[in-house]
Amino acid sequence: MTQIIFLPHEEICPEGAVIEAEPGVTICDAALQNGLSIEHACEKSCACTTCHVIIREGGDSLAEATELEDDLLDKAWGLEPDSRLSCQAVVSNKDLVVEIPKYTINMVSEGK
Repeated sequence: MTQIIFLPHEEICPEGAVIEAEPGVTICDAALQNGLSIEHACEKSCACTTCHVIIREGGDSLAEATELEDDLLDKAWGLEPDSRLSCQAVVSNKDLVVEIPKYTINMVSEGK
């Protein structure tokens, strides 16, 4: 099992969270399975940026982002070099430290 440490987020996990995940699942699925409500407006189909996370440690163990993921990330709020869409980042056997950004852009809930 791989350990994913989520840094504190005001709404989703105010005290932070440490979860265990099977290699081969996405960060988003692992979070959802452990009660962390990461937004995923496109139902994890790589069509939005609502599940944007920043990989603070362990990112080198993840497969490189696809061109589609990179294109979408360009539209994410608070983009950083280690940003990923959690619905696309598949957990391997290396522990991760993940930050969920304070804000997200959700075109559907914002009426756009």
